[in-house]
Order: sequence, then structure tokens, then C-alpha cells
Amino acid sequence: MEYKNVIAIDAMGGDNSPAEIIKGAIEAINERADIKLRLFGDKDKIETELNKYTYNKEQIGITHTTEEISCNEAPAMAIKKKKDSSLVVAIKSVKSGECDAIVSAGSSGAILVGGQVLIGKGKGVKRAPLAPLTPTAKGVSLLIDCGANVDARPEHLLQFAQMGSIYMEDVVGVKNPRVAIVNIGAEEAKGNALVKETYPLLKACKNINFIGSIEARDIPKGEADVIVTEAFVGNVILKLEEGLASTLIHVIKEGMMSTTRSKIGGLLVKPALKDTLKTFDATEYGGAPLLGLKGLVVKIHGSAKAKETKTAIFQCVTFKEQRINEKIVAHLAEEMAQAKEEKAGEQ
Repeated sequence: MEYKNVIAIDAMGGDNSPAEIIKGAIEAINERADIKLRLFGDKDKIETELNKYTYNKEQIGITHTTEEISCNEAPAMAIKKKKDSSLVVAIKSVKSGECDAIVSAGSSGAILVGGQVLIGKGKGVKRAPLAPLTPTAKGVSLLIDCGANVDARPEHLLQFAQMGSIYMEDVVGVKNPRVAIVNIGAEEAKGNALVKETYPLLKACKNINFIGSIEARDIPKGEADVIVTEAFVGNVILKLEEGLASTLIHVIKEGMMSTTRSKIGGLLVKPALKDTLKTFDATEYGGAPLLGLKGLVVKIHGSAKAKETKTAIFQCVTFKEQRINEKIVAHLAEEMAQAKEEKAGEQ
């Protein structure tokens, strides 16, 4: 049988590999018959995990690799030297067209370097940002960039805003998404040099719905759909939100179990509370895609478990169906053409 969607899985990447990664992979194919997965890594370890499950054998393939890339290694050097690592071989399968996308919980740096060097950026893309969906009181927002470009320049942030708008409209279904830049105040004159230089570029861009600055406290409220920032600030925001969410859940559970009365009350509110907390569970929304590449790359948390792995696999299918990277490249090409015409007209 020929499958419409073939996804590469780095089975050896992450803290919980290969067990949780493979569990998520099995859950994915048991829910969808149109997906074929290729697991890259140590064949013996992979088969040991697969033997625990019942699944359609045709939907799983294994590519044996002899090396692994750890989070402690220099990314560029690891990608260059460990050519038979699960991550490198999996990424190359996307470059060659054998697979449509890759999901990995491995080293963020190695994934970023591998994606940009081995697969390559699309025409006109200056930088490829990591863009995870983050839970808010109004649904989800896209945080772009959250870890790929700590030395971004104003023109990069402008492209991030354009990429994020396309993503939210075509993948998430948000019409005319609101775009905001992370700042220390709402006033246009505030911010560091990067924000001050980027603000007028975003304001002048006709193809995005720019609403101005957004302070960190307003991000969880859902005040914008696309949150634009450089990677250092974006990563801090992402990690703070994740840490705060897990801490609140722990404190709430602890409080509900503290007395007999609170236990009784907890039983009464448990169904509603469970649904509410689920909306703020980042694993419900999959991983962070590396946008603007010639192929699809999705990074999941290093601590990812089965649910996040499964969701990221489904995410890859949506990306492919919506042709997200192709649309980004086409949009940027159109922007460049318009800019050239305007410049020629001025001369």
C-alpha cells in the first residue's frame, strides 16, 4: 500500500527515548491508517519496544543507525561528524523526499543546524524560526521565535511576523491574525534597539494585521495571535509559561488533597477543572515547527512523552496538507517582488 503521509521519527532523541517516542508512534498509527512512520535508531532497541504493542506492521519501517547526538555536544560539530546518527539520517530522509517530515525530541541545537544546513532554507527566507503554539485564555497563540535565532535583526522579525500570520491563518484557521511584538510597554517609543527598529517595519507591512506591542503579562490572556520576538526572549517566555503551568497544577492538586473538606470539593470540581487544565497543557498542541525550510521539521520537548509525540505526528500531516512552507516561500517572494517594484518606482 502507498501511504499519503510518511513521517520520519528520531527514535533515539530525547530524555524518554525510545520507549515514549515509540509508544506515541504506535498510538498515532493505531488512530490513523493513512500514516506510515519510519523509525530511525538502534534497531534492536526499537524492536524491543515495538514488541510490546499490537499494530499494523505495514505502517512501521525501521532504519538502523549506529550513532546518537546528545544535548551536550556542539550542534554543528555533531551534525558534521555523526553522519550515522538517528537525527542526521532522519533529516536526510526528508531532504531526499523519502519522508515528508521529521519529528525529534533530540538536541535543539542539532535539530536547528541539521534542518537549516542539511535540508536548507526556502528561497527568500533569511532565518528559519521555531514557532510553538502556546495555550491562552482565548485558545492558542503562536510564539515566534522561541529558540532558533538569538541574534535576529529587524528584517528577520518582520519575516517571522509574516510566516506566523500564514501559519495561524492556514493551519490554525484564525482569519486576519493579530500580530504583536514583545515589549516592556505598550508605547511605540519603548523597547530596546531591536524592538524600536522592528516596530516601524511591522507597522508598514501591508500583509499583516499588526496591533503594536504586547507585554508578557498579556500573552496568556490571548491578546494577540502571533507573538513576535527574538529567540532569547521567546525561549524565556516559553519556559516560564511551561514552568508556571506545571507549578500551578501541582499547587492546585496539593491544595485539593490537604483536608477532608477540600477532597470532597475537589471531587465536585474535578471534571470542570480537568477540562480547563487540559486547555493549558502544551503537549496538546504538538511540537514547534522550524518554519521556512525546504522540508518539514518539528521539534518536540526533550522530555516529550507519548501524547506529545503522537500530536506532533498528526501536526506534520496537517503541515503537509496545507503546504505551509511552500506558502511561506511564495508569500515572501511576492513581498520581495513588490518591494523591488516600489523601489524602481521611487527611482
